[in-house]
Amino acid sequence: MQEFLRVMRTIDDRIVHELNTTIPTASFVGKIDAGQTCKELYQSLMDAHTSRERIIKNCIAQTSSIVETLREEREKAQDDAALLKQLRKEQTKLKLMQSELNVEEVVNDRSWKVLS
Repeated sequence: MQEFLRVMRTIDDRIVHELNTTIPTASFVGKIDAGQTCKELYQSLMDAHTSRERIIKNCIAQTSSIVETLREEREKAQDDAALLKQLRKEQTKLKLMQSELNVEEVVNDRSWKVLS
């Protein structure tokens, strides 16, 4: 999942480059509609942020459900070491996904500061 998010964050990582190539130099002012190009960049950024947030939240919801199920099973079979191991693995995955929401917030804030 982290690799997938890294690839999806490419637009944020390259925002300065995108702006530099979007805003025309003096010699290209008449050939490129900078306003339209900026609107398209803005929309691409919005779409990327919305998509990533939705994916992360869906993963959190699914993993939370798995954790809850494993907790219930653990209550019934407290001596099951394999079940405890699986529960801890899923809890760790859940914490990682929740931290990705924080990373997402930082990445988004940085991109909007550059864009504004």
